[in-house]
Amino acid sequence: MKNIFLMILFCIVYQKGFSQNYIPTLKNNTQLHYVCKLHGQTRTLQLTAETSNNALAFKLETRGVKSKIVMLPEAVKNGTELSFNQGEYAPILNLKPTETFFMISQSAYQDLLKNNSFIYNNTTYVLDKSEDKNGVSIDGKTIETIHVKAQIDETEMWIIKNPEFPLICKIIKNPLGINPTLVKVVD
Repeated sequence: MKNIFLMILFCIVYQKGFSQNYIPTLKNNTQLHYVCKLHGQTRTLQLTAETSNNALAFKLETRGVKSKIVMLPEAVKNGTELSFNQGEYAPILNLKPTETFFMISQSAYQDLLKNNSFIYNNTTYVLDKSEDKNGVSIDGKTIETIHVKAQIDETEMWIIKNPEFPLICKIIKNPLGINPTLVKVVD
């Protein structure tokens, strides 16, 4: 009887711990709220997803700047560059077929899973297998992420475990001085 009670208690504790992790999904009108450290300043940023025909666009709003950043389907699938545009150049910005915004491409994500690394912006990012104590959590739930480090500088990224839309939910030590952290997801 004691063993059964301990087993039930273990299952409850395990389920509670397991249920605290989650993977945000991206649908039409999903809002992503980030806090960005930009060259020593702190700024909030809201991205609202628009999905259609494998294309993805984000309506960006930050400090009076409103823009729409459009990723082509080929970029979502096979992009190799990350755009750090802040929405200040045009009301609608169509990225190059190789550029993604706030995410890596599906093929880069698959490379990461298969080879423990991927190349983006001519930089190799390698899976960090050490225990991650600086992950991202929202409303007490830890987001399931993959933590990578750049080989040529100190940049670290946390990428959501979502093969369809592998969003970047945190960047630190970026030499460009742009370090966003996802703080809220509204479906």
